[in-house]
Amino acid sequence: MPYLLVVEDESETRQLIAEIAAEEGYDVEQAPDIRQTRILVERRRPDIILLDMHLPDGNGMELWLDLQLPDTKVVFITGHSTVDSAIEALRCGAIDYLQKPISLRRLKGVLSEAKTMLHSAPEPGSGDCFAKIIGSSPAIELLCAHIEKVAPTQATVLLVGESGTGKELAAEAIHLASPRHAKPFMPVNCGAISPNLIESELFGHEKGSFTGADRQHKGYFERASGGTLFLDEITEMSMELQVRLLRVLETGRFMRVGTHEEIEANVRVVAATNRNPEQAVQEGILREDLYHRLSVFPLQLPPLRERGEDVIALAQHFLDELNHEGKTAKRFAPEALAAMRSYSWPGNVRELRNFVYRSYILADDLIKGDFNAFDLDEQAPAQGAEILVPVGVPLADANRQLILATLKQCGGVKKLAAETLGISIKTLYNRLEEYGELSETVDQ
Repeated sequence: MPYLLVVEDESETRQLIAEIAAEEGYDVEQAPDIRQTRILVERRRPDIILLDMHLPDGNGMELWLDLQLPDTKVVFITGHSTVDSAIEALRCGAIDYLQKPISLRRLKGVLSEAKTMLHSAPEPGSGDCFAKIIGSSPAIELLCAHIEKVAPTQATVLLVGESGTGKELAAEAIHLASPRHAKPFMPVNCGAISPNLIESELFGHEKGSFTGADRQHKGYFERASGGTLFLDEITEMSMELQVRLLRVLETGRFMRVGTHEEIEANVRVVAATNRNPEQAVQEGILREDLYHRLSVFPLQLPPLRERGEDVIALAQHFLDELNHEGKTAKRFAPEALAAMRSYSWPGNVRELRNFVYRSYILADDLIKGDFNAFDLDEQAPAQGAEILVPVGVPLADANRQLILATLKQCGGVKKLAAETLGISIKTLYNRLEEYGELSETVDQ
């Protein structure tokens, strides 16, 4: 039977937690302050501590750091929860935190997850959790260290980074290093689903709830039950749907379209965006309350240009895969490696992978520095190119000029143009359709 120590100065709250924990199968002891906690810990090392951040004789976080109990799990309790305090708790090694007044449903969930971690969950970062994240630069090492900290908790994570930096791989690593690793990991690109269908895709629908709904449909929240739901391009979600998502995150329950019956949302949510989320809030495309709810633990993914020799490690990894598939032994020439090191990679890892693939196709045995039509310098958008927009031109016309000029600069490649402009490919297609230019551009 796992041993749990409740450290809380409010006697009613302390007793309530103790009773619930006993019902969940814990051997429980209680302490009202730091002095009594030290006495009990000396007698018996707890498996789990539920620890108030503010105690009559000191600070709970400082106590936890001073106790140095590497094999003990800690859950912090606070009456004044903020994003900063939540992040600080996780950085101190907490598996979760509880806000007063404590929700009984939330408490039971935390206790259940903690017991699962004690008996079956792997150590964060063990096994193949980071197998798909290639590189050893300081930026990547820091990212993996933060993933190790946050993965065992139930905190929502917001991944922020440029297109092609590997946000889905980071989300999957969080899932694999968490107690939910044996359950589904379900990625959802919010920008790739029709606005008319996304509510049904997320929450499901009942038969007959709308035209064409000829059967009951389970949404991503149900299909990912027990696991992790990765919501990519979260800023592409409509404001109305953002309200619904916020409610699900706060209540832990949702309803299928066409019914009033609530279903428990047993998922861990990880979201991502390639925009600056604070700027997205200012522009009115991301709700501020949803932003704060998603970014309990924000993680910044480094662009490839800041990862040093990871460029070469990644390129070699992609080439090794192609050699294995094609039963070949192609290799990079020194001048090819030098060219890759000096290039800025605006499309990040995705661009590097595509470049290696094209170079592999063109090369015989040795991938040289002469890349012909696929030369890195020719791929790079011209730096410092300008367009002249007279004062007084309507904003819509200025946007049109900028979008079309950028698309031309990118050789008609829509994906690269969208990444350069900082918009989704879906938004670019919509704008080109408005301008009557869709059929005249390269469809890539």
